[in-house]
Amino acid sequence: MNTDQFIDPLNRSRFPVDPWALRETAYDGADLGTTESLFAVGNGYLGMRGNPEEGREASVHGTFVNGFHETWAIRHAEEAFGFARTGQTIVNVPDAKVMKLYVDDEPLLLATADLEQYERTLSFTEGVLRRDIVWRTPAGKRVRITSKRMVSFTQRHLAIMSIELTMLDGDAPIVVSSQILNRQDGRDEYHVPAHAMGAKFDPRKAAVFEGRVLEPQLDWYSDRRMILGFRCVNSQMTLAVGADHSIETQNAYEELNSSDLDFAKKVYRIHAVQGQSITIHKVAAYHTSRGVPVRELVDRVRRTLDRVRDHGIDTYENEQREWLADFWAASDVEVDADPAIQQAIRWNIYQLAQASARADQLGVAAKGVTGSGYEGHYFWDTEVYVMPFLTYTAPSMARNLLRFRWNMLPAARERARELSQRGALFPWRTINGEEASAYYAAGTAQYHINADVAYALVRYGMVTDDEAFVRREGIDILVETARMFADLGFWRNNGNREFHIHGVTGPDEYTTVVNNNLFTNVMARFNLRHASRQVRALQGEDPTAYARMVERVGLEVHEVDEWAAAAEGMTIPYDEALGIHPQDDHFLDRELWDLASTPPENKPLLLHYHPLVIYRRQVLKQADVVLALFLQGDHFTKEQKRANFEYYDPITTGDSTLSAVVQSVIAAEVGYHDMALRYFLHGLFVDLADLHGNTSDGVHVASAGGVWSALVFGFAGMRDYDGALSFDPRLPAQWPRMRFVLTVRGSRLEVTLQQRAIEFVSTGEVEVTVRGTPHRVLPGVPRSVELQDQGERIAGVIGSEPLIGGRRQDGTLMTASVPEAPAEIDDGATPYG
Repeated sequence: MNTDQFIDPLNRSRFPVDPWALRETAYDGADLGTTESLFAVGNGYLGMRGNPEEGREASVHGTFVNGFHETWAIRHAEEAFGFARTGQTIVNVPDAKVMKLYVDDEPLLLATADLEQYERTLSFTEGVLRRDIVWRTPAGKRVRITSKRMVSFTQRHLAIMSIELTMLDGDAPIVVSSQILNRQDGRDEYHVPAHAMGAKFDPRKAAVFEGRVLEPQLDWYSDRRMILGFRCVNSQMTLAVGADHSIETQNAYEELNSSDLDFAKKVYRIHAVQGQSITIHKVAAYHTSRGVPVRELVDRVRRTLDRVRDHGIDTYENEQREWLADFWAASDVEVDADPAIQQAIRWNIYQLAQASARADQLGVAAKGVTGSGYEGHYFWDTEVYVMPFLTYTAPSMARNLLRFRWNMLPAARERARELSQRGALFPWRTINGEEASAYYAAGTAQYHINADVAYALVRYGMVTDDEAFVRREGIDILVETARMFADLGFWRNNGNREFHIHGVTGPDEYTTVVNNNLFTNVMARFNLRHASRQVRALQGEDPTAYARMVERVGLEVHEVDEWAAAAEGMTIPYDEALGIHPQDDHFLDRELWDLASTPPENKPLLLHYHPLVIYRRQVLKQADVVLALFLQGDHFTKEQKRANFEYYDPITTGDSTLSAVVQSVIAAEVGYHDMALRYFLHGLFVDLADLHGNTSDGVHVASAGGVWSALVFGFAGMRDYDGALSFDPRLPAQWPRMRFVLTVRGSRLEVTLQQRAIEFVSTGEVEVTVRGTPHRVLPGVPRSVELQDQGERIAGVIGSEPLIGGRRQDGTLMTASVPEAPAEIDDGATPYG
């Protein structure tokens, strides 16, 4: 993207700019999967893809409940001890969105309908998806159809839908068939194979189940209500879903009801008179469990639906608006830039709300609840990319995510034992706490997950002062993760006594099972250091809590000293000849991959080259060392950061959506302002412009979190090392102003950044540092600090060529080339990971 003059990647005749909504003004079936994700509604527990109400053509008709999954036996071509045994895949739960429409017995099919008007809007302030169309039927009659869909942020289990119909020309018989449909086990008659998830090999997509998933347990209906109950065949998880209906119209109508094991429906037959409107309300409730009997879940469904019946739909729509008003007051980021940028920023932030608001001690999946990409698994992405946003804007949501990890400790301890380690080892990808990565080299070997969880916990404690949680539950996480790293590593005396960690994989999945991965080591050092500090502080300040913790985890006194020593002796690879930190001990021994000469059709690399081909080269899927420079930046000099960034940027493919936002942060810090903005814009439009070609699988939630980080940590230059809040701004030259809000130790801190000043307004006393100078912000008293500039500005961008000809420490020259890609072969192989 040209950052001197922003080039909007969206077709604005179809998606007009709106600062508080995503709008679509023309239907297009060519990108069904993408728009289904972009217009999804969810609350972190329940998610509904942006499928049409009438249940017709779709890429994937999807409704997902966070954590509701089926298990299956992982079949390894060659077994080995400790390999992941049980796969976990999120289930497409019964679809309550469906409200099929017939006028004069003709079905509404968007793909072929004569539409005089079409508009679809996802409102960021109301939390409602609306669609308004005028359809000219085959008989030449015109009918206006307005629909609404809302998943409640305040009522975790609740979705509210409605459809309003008005005949504009003439009278007609109208039929609305409102349904709950088990699509997971039934063939979807309106499925579009060309847009199907899984239609082409891609390890990022979900696996396809071989047998029945949802076992019917109950079906029931009355004049107003219908309920279905299911149990997963293998995981034994249970689910109940129900829906209430009501109709408002002066037209004559009749009602029909029916249900069977996989299907329930309420049919309205209406004699529609021109000009007389018809409004049908549908209220749905979903309840799930790891094993509560279906009949109990049915009772919960009834109670949820009864409350809406008693209080009225308006009550919950008003609650939704109020919740979002509070959310935006704490979370909004305003920029004086192209309005399209502002809209995209808010869309990304809104996705974070939809992914985490009511996760309520569940994790945040890589795709939230917008799709089944990555099989609905939770990764380390949550702690590094999503948690910073939540910690600084919605601490209660951040606390819930940390409790999710705490609840996972027993399984993590068992996993550590399986891998012959002490302490606990959190899984790289999971839903139920067990490791689900069948490809251990790029999965299980990512031991840095332990340090990522500890990092998120420590940062949360420093930002919120929630000592009660850290000392009662968080301390167990710190102890068990530090214990694992102390056991995993070993001491070697090479002149200096050094602590090494071998046989691990860092965030970069194109380089696996290495010794002394820099990111892993610096994050493990953080984990070990803060575990020892927290334990000692607890011992001195709260002996009772300390004694309870010692009893819970079996802590021995000498362990704490070992952690501190290991942190101080941690090996941090550094190459004097090149002046950079190698990604691992042998990274620089490999030859370089010439990305600049790699044909575009051979990207992303993971879809066109065998892993071994990739592993033999210096080439990165995503920022690895550069991510360490961001998270542990106080341990690197400015010169080291710039040298590392300049070395690694040309060999970073960006094949992962986790990369651009981190590259943006460090590019801004070291002075590459144009690159910082370019990478930010890439991350900003990853989903909105489908830049990675897989938005159809669901929204990239971690990238959305990274957008917030790029704004606050990148352009505002905020850092919070050891709880000290500092700013060294890097506002893009094209932006006159940026404003955002932070929640720091219970105080609301408003930050307004301009080219020549940064201003703070707080509800409580807050200490900040601006470029080395401390400032005290008093409650209600604006504090403005002048800025001479926005930091060093290095003209242009880093060249796309890697450091060909650079000499290693042994004197050998580096060379670069592009491996030959084989002809594409569709062998039907099961995707790894």
